Parts: sequence; structure tokens; C-alpha cells
Amino acid sequence: MIDPRAIIDPSAKLAEDVSVGPWSIIGPGVEIGPGTTVESHVIIKGPTRIGKNNHIFQFSSVGEATPDLKYKGEDTRLVIGDNNIIREGVTIHRGTVQDRSETTIGNDNLIMAYVHVGHDSVIGNHCILVNNAALAGHVHVGDWAILGGYTLVHQFCSIGEHCFTGMGSAIGKDVPAYVMVTGSPAAAKSINSEGLRRRGFSKEEIAVINKCFKLVYRRGLTVDEALHELRQLAVNCEPVNLLIESLQASTRGIVR
Repeated sequence: MIDPRAIIDPSAKLAEDVSVGPWSIIGPGVEIGPGTTVESHVIIKGPTRIGKNNHIFQFSSVGEATPDLKYKGEDTRLVIGDNNIIREGVTIHRGTVQDRSETTIGNDNLIMAYVHVGHDSVIGNHCILVNNAALAGHVHVGDWAILGGYTLVHQFCSIGEHCFTGMGSAIGKDVPAYVMVTGSPAAAKSINSEGLRRRGFSKEEIAVINKCFKLVYRRGLTVDEALHELRQLAVNCEPVNLLIESLQASTRGIVR
């Protein structure tokens, strides 16, 4: 399973069935779980922990130190969960002590070619990052979010659960849960109704979430005023609470 042309540091811990292709380099402090495939010409540096059944494609750089000028070689890490697909040329950097000391990627994500995941970022579960999407440091991406090709996300921004960003979106503020944005700078267009339908949300729930979107974005209310009305809607529609939580957690203001 380990090609003889691969270079594996003696201290790296690989499960017995891990596959490593030719000319890949796996450094010290790396742990890789069972069922994971590392194709040729991949570089993985530690401290990095990779779970089970991941597939990392050629020319990816995983667990490299951040270029952040504040980073002075401290012991930081990258943690990747299970069942992720990391396509060609992806770059993922470890964390910094100025934040969490950790970059985290959850489970069941598709990270497509040439995506960049900056230091201290957190990606949830079931996300899709399309080709050339780039996350600056400290970005949080919620479960089931889809970032279109060439999406750019500014430092410390949060992308809420079930969001969708159009191709070439430039995001400088937080995107609340369920919202679809596009443009440079990005602007909110609607809810991600098709994504919600595919994930099993009922017609009634989608209708209420759409009503919430109009309340936040079409009525001219402040966020606090919108939150007051959203809490009333949440009584009869549990998914509204996710939108409320994302609005309350916003630190950069929301994309308008």
C-alpha cells in the first residue's frame, strides 16, 4: 500500500491499510487513519491528524505552516475528520497560537481543486468548496455550505449552515444560515431553497425560512428588530433557531 518511492518519516503513524502513492512526502507528527488514500506528489506535514476513509489527490499541500507573519514556529496543528475528498492542488495550513492553534475540517466534505484553507479556519460537515475557493485565516464554514468557484472569504468571516455562494463571490461580512449570496462585494439574494429541499426540509419549513429572509433583508429592520420577530416564528418552526443563532453570533455584521 506504500509505494517505495514515497518518503514516510519514521515517526508518522499510518494505519495498516493506508495507501500512499509515489513521490509523496509524509513528515513527522502526522497520523493517518484507516482506509485513507494519499495519491502521488502529496506533501503532508505535522502536527496533523487525518481520520478514516479520506482521499487526498496529487499535488496537495496539507498541514503546512501558515505564512501569517505572527507565526513564529509554535506547535500548532491540523485536524481532518473522516470521509473527506481533497482534490488536486489543495493547500491547507495549520493554526496559530493567536487563535485556536488548530485548523479543523469535519467529515464528508468535498474540497475541489486548488482550494485554499487558511490558518485557524473551521469547516463543518457535508460542505462543498468548489475550485479555487479561498478562505483567509480564522474563517468558519457551517455544515452543508456550498462555496462556488473562486469564492473569496475575508478573515474572521462566518458562512452559516446551508449557505450557498455564487461563483466569484467576494465575502467581507458574515453570511447567516440558509442565505444565498453572490457578487463582489457579495450581496444576499435569497435563501438556498433548492439545497434545503434536497436535504429534506419540508415545503412548510422552507416557506417559513423564506419569510424570515424577507423579514431580515426586505423590511428595513435592524438586526435586533429582526431577531425579535424571528423568535416568534421559531416557536412553530425549529429550523428558524439556526438562523437566529447565526445572527446572534455575527461579529463582523452580516452581508446585505
